Amino acid sequence: MISRRNIRVKVMQTLYTVIVSENNLKPGEPQKILRQHFEQTRSLLVYLTWFLTEVTRYAETDAHQRASKHLPSTEDLNVNTKLAGNELLWKMLEDASLSEQFGKEKPELYTDRELIRRTYNTLTETPEYKTYISKGARDRHEEKKILEFILNDLMLANEVFVSHIEEHFSNWDDDGDMVVQLITGYLQKPGSLHFNQLLSTDKESFAKNLLQTVLEKGEHLQELIIPKLKNWDPERIAQLDMIMMKMGVAEFLYFETIPPKVTINEYIDLAKEYSTQQSGQFVNGILDNIHKDLVQQGKMEKVDYKKP
Repeated sequence: MISRRNIRVKVMQTLYTVIVSENNLKPGEPQKILRQHFEQTRSLLVYLTWFLTEVTRYAETDAHQRASKHLPSTEDLNVNTKLAGNELLWKMLEDASLSEQFGKEKPELYTDRELIRRTYNTLTETPEYKTYISKGARDRHEEKKILEFILNDLMLANEVFVSHIEEHFSNWDDDGDMVVQLITGYLQKPGSLHFNQLLSTDKESFAKNLLQTVLEKGEHLQELIIPKLKNWDPERIAQLDMIMMKMGVAEFLYFETIPPKVTINEYIDLAKEYSTQQSGQFVNGILDNIHKDLVQQGKMEKVDYKKP
């Protein structure tokens, strides 16, 4: 499932889009943009999974092509296709939620078939592959191990493959690590990941409410932030820093289940990654001061946000 950290990133990006557009978006447009960000995450997940299954299944394609040569050699006629029959692979292909997303996303339309072929050919030269096919019996651990090897050592460690992904998915830097973790977990237990519902009900509610809260309470949130800026000109503060501070204060005030320490730590990390190194310390100082004030004033009630 999509993590709260990634949810915060997507809300932050949506709010930035709203600001850049100078609030000229139609009603409901920010929510639509947020949904599109989550759809991009799903598309990336589906494509990586598709590519992995295609490399694994290429053993059959390779065997057919070599056997179809005008004068096939003995080796051509005896290509080992054990990989294509990988039991874990077929559990994945029989997963209804994954098949549904393959049908919707149509990853075959932008799959680099030549890259699949090259990845498979590289695989067949590795000691890991030769060990795998040398064993006649199928072992659940070995079935999973070879798929993990393809994913981690031949796909993710390949600069050409990563460039291919970056070309098609602008969210790779944001979602790559999380998506790879999801796939790794899925390989542990096929069928455990619902590709058509990557957001649980409570996380979907968190995403929508956080976006809506900052949009509707933006002026109030900024009023709490500006007095803490001291010698800083609000107009000169990076837009992302201000957005993250607003989000943090919104969590203080309107999200009762999120501990303030968690909120502060999350936005320190996001500020460091998406803004500047100095931003982490800056955002930390502002949020920490506002949190202390809210506690002293008895305003840290952590009530659910409700539209007035």
